[in-house]
Amino acid sequence: MNLKNVLKEKANPEKVEVLQKFFKTSKGEYGEGDVFLGIPVPRIRKVAREFKNISLGEVQEYLNSEIHEERLASLLILVDKLKKADESEKEKIFNFYLKNAARNRINNWDLVDLSCRFIVGDFLLDKERRILYHLASGNLWERRISIVSTYAFIKKGQLDDTLKISEILLEDKHDLIHKAVGWMLREIGKRDVRVLEGFLNKNYKKMPRTMLRYAIEKFPEKKRKSYLDRGV
Repeated sequence: MNLKNVLKEKANPEKVEVLQKFFKTSKGEYGEGDVFLGIPVPRIRKVAREFKNISLGEVQEYLNSEIHEERLASLLILVDKLKKADESEKEKIFNFYLKNAARNRINNWDLVDLSCRFIVGDFLLDKERRILYHLASGNLWERRISIVSTYAFIKKGQLDDTLKISEILLEDKHDLIHKAVGWMLREIGKRDVRVLEGFLNKNYKKMPRTMLRYAIEKFPEKKRKSYLDRGV
């Protein structure tokens, strides 16, 4: 039995409508046309582990699918492959991932968030990172990849690229980018609140409200209110 059939067996039609609304699949929304089976992420992870040894060619077939859970399973398989790969294979997976991002196959926020930190971020930890700045001017999902991938750097105390890419994306028009940038800034604050405050003091007047709210979420109420009042 292949991955497609195993996922179909685990489908839950009762959850489909909820997921379609949650992931904005109506006409004109960012997830327009995405098809769901209604499977929760932990079950998809379990299925992905069962098929972790499939080829990249097979992974590509599932990434081409209109079914959301098939694309997510294929990305989780890639994450697993990369963790166990040698340097040459890691580079191959990295390039494969970016090719599919450019083709708009990694095309919802959960697909990005559950994969890019490992496939892009971890791969670039000891490498030149110019590609992230190129992605920051790409399609919606490439832009989200560019900032969320820096989570891997933040975990290692490397904060500069997150700050620089956040500045590039300050005037982005999409709510999903506002949330992603705010999230990464909040993670910086967990490592070094002074660095976050330095960024905020320089940029809070230009920050979309959602981005600012996400960034200061962990601040004490008085300080949070101060930034929100000043940002009006």
